[in-house]
Amino acid sequence: MNKKIITASAALLAAASMSFGFVTWHGDEEVYQVDTELDVGGNTAGYWFDYTDKDDGGASAVVWPAEKGNGYEGGDNALDNIIQTCNGVCGTAALAKGTLSYDPFIGVGFNVGGEDESGVPAAVDASAWGGICISYSVETGASIEMGLGDAFDKSLGFDVPAASAAKNAAGTTKTFAWSKFAQAGWGTGEISGEAAAKQLVALKFKIQAAAGNYAFNIMSIGPLNGDCALTAGMSAIEASAAQSSLKAQLSGRTLSFGKTVASAEIVNLQGQVIMAASSVKSMDLSKVQSGVYMVRAAGLSQKIILK
Repeated sequence: MNKKIITASAALLAAASMSFGFVTWHGDEEVYQVDTELDVGGNTAGYWFDYTDKDDGGASAVVWPAEKGNGYEGGDNALDNIIQTCNGVCGTAALAKGTLSYDPFIGVGFNVGGEDESGVPAAVDASAWGGICISYSVETGASIEMGLGDAFDKSLGFDVPAASAAKNAAGTTKTFAWSKFAQAGWGTGEISGEAAAKQLVALKFKIQAAAGNYAFNIMSIGPLNGDCALTAGMSAIEASAAQSSLKAQLSGRTLSFGKTVASAEIVNLQGQVIMAASSVKSMDLSKVQSGVYMVRAAGLSQKIILK
């Protein structure tokens, strides 16, 4: 889910600036919400969400190691099961270009201030954090972006302040002061990392690279002086090993996985899901038109050709 992020009113911004804490989130504690201590909307901040390039013409997806959802009404897209499985937010970025003229991308993140009474994600002053610490693993270079709201991001040409999260499949811990967040320079407006921290809406971990599959895991995140550390989370190396153990075998129009997978999708070259199933060991594709498709299931992203 790519949550719409819109800048909130100055009144909400001022109210949120009264709070200064940020409890470092550790995935192995199986806490599903980041405690930013800047929630202005009644316990709506800090819930993890994901987004892809599909609205821009891309065909990328996040392939999760477990089915999304938490069993509560409205929680179908919650990442609780993923966090419990990975001791972090882990998955595989299955990047596919589609009709994009630039590299495809996916991302995961959370809203810092939660939502106001109308359900709009709020901008808050997070400058007192000093920046962030983060522990992660990823099989390609990534970035940590400061989301400032749809309207403001657009005014910058979507060139928001970001910090580079270098490729490290085994796992690493990094700290980034707000001053280290900078724009790339190709946008239409200017803002520093320190200024962006005063009107922060979301923090996002974005993977943008050439088409391919890249495992990742976010194991902890907190303020600049937080106690981020590598946890018992599955590293990108381990996630890749787990992924390689699953293969999709096509026999005629029957697709088999060799074991039961929590969820599986058949995706066409336009990035559209044309068939999906849960808790399956095989899928009957007899009603699917001939062509080239991607199979996505439990960390697997594999091309198949139906004749």
